[in-house]
Amino acid sequence: MHRSLPPIVKNLLMINVVMFFAAWMLPTVLLRWGIKLQVEDLLGMHYFASSKFNLIQLITYMFLHAPFPNFAHIFFNMFALFMFGPILENIWGGKKFLFYYLLTGIGAGLVQQLAWYSDLGGLFAAMDNAIALGSSDALLPYANEMSKIFVYGGNISALHSVDILAMKTELQNSLITVGASGSVFGLLLAFGWLFPEQRLYLMFIPVPIKARWFVAGYAVVELFLGVSNFSGDNIAHFAHIGGMLFGVILILYWKRKGVLYTRR
Repeated sequence: MHRSLPPIVKNLLMINVVMFFAAWMLPTVLLRWGIKLQVEDLLGMHYFASSKFNLIQLITYMFLHAPFPNFAHIFFNMFALFMFGPILENIWGGKKFLFYYLLTGIGAGLVQQLAWYSDLGGLFAAMDNAIALGSSDALLPYANEMSKIFVYGGNISALHSVDILAMKTELQNSLITVGASGSVFGLLLAFGWLFPEQRLYLMFIPVPIKARWFVAGYAVVELFLGVSNFSGDNIAHFAHIGGMLFGVILILYWKRKGVLYTRR
């Protein structure tokens, strides 16, 4: 099995696994020398307005996963890469496959940034106004939203500029995402596009499903979950949609150029 894996898929699997264990074990090792380090905090993708954000995180975040002991996150992502990646790499070749994988991952990160901005951009702007004016009146329309996010007693009028700045910084720094799910959803999209009639057998569904219907159904579910924003759901559903969206864009471009089924 190891020998049958094409090189890009094989190396992506190894990098993700190594990074998972590094993020788990490295902080403990460094702490013995008095060095405090959280790999997710350094390489995970933060909100673009956060002081912790760096452009390179748009790439590095997709090689990290939920920390130990959450093995499910990395297992299912790597299982999907193992199942669908070799087929696509054998069709497209290593360079083309890697470009697609990275672009859909970056696209997923950009869409997640837009989702954060759409959800919280108004609140951050109101916080900036409140800080600049030295008055918390600008935050009154966001009273209910702030009461769900922060613990401050619910009395907005009692907040001073320094309190609002601290709350803003705390919230911006808390927005972080990790995982290869965006790229994985891009791979699912590509497989469903190239092999729409291929029947997939899933453990939780007793009948085979054509790949195109499976991918379409998965996209609808992710969109519903992202829009619904259920309490306690910390999955970046819009990042999954973003991976598919950028996959569609790239596939349509390759199809127009007549190179969708060629290696390069």
